[in-house]
Amino acid sequence: MRILGLDVGDKKIGVSLSDPTLLIAQGLKLYRRASLEEDLEEFKRIIKEYEVGEIVIGLPRDLSGKIGTRAQSVMDLADKIRESIDIPVNLWDERFSTNEAHRIFDMADVRHKKRKPYLDIMASQIILQGYLDARSTR
Repeated sequence: MRILGLDVGDKKIGVSLSDPTLLIAQGLKLYRRASLEEDLEEFKRIIKEYEVGEIVIGLPRDLSGKIGTRAQSVMDLADKIRESIDIPVNLWDERFSTNEAHRIFDMADVRHKKRKPYLDIMASQIILQGYLDARSTR
């Protein structure tokens, strides 16, 4: 079993996967959103191909921890996934995942233009790794 990590945006979704031991998150792909039905079909395809047993979606709370319009949109998508796919779907605080991704790219001296296609993938990997780390300490 693996865990699927998602960093959801309006137009793109960063996708990552855990390794089978549930210790390491690995970036998988950048998915360009289509209709809700097509998005759900893509998730189902990934779940089947990689034997995914759980999904973690980054929840973009604002700095005070409140739920804004983006977070509500992510929560609505999580509900739609739960309705159509019979595996656990968890939300994980993603407040600083994009900042962390930028910091990692800065340390690797990757220019801003070159990092853009990978930013959402890296953010999904950071979200999933945080979830895996917290899970392993329970």
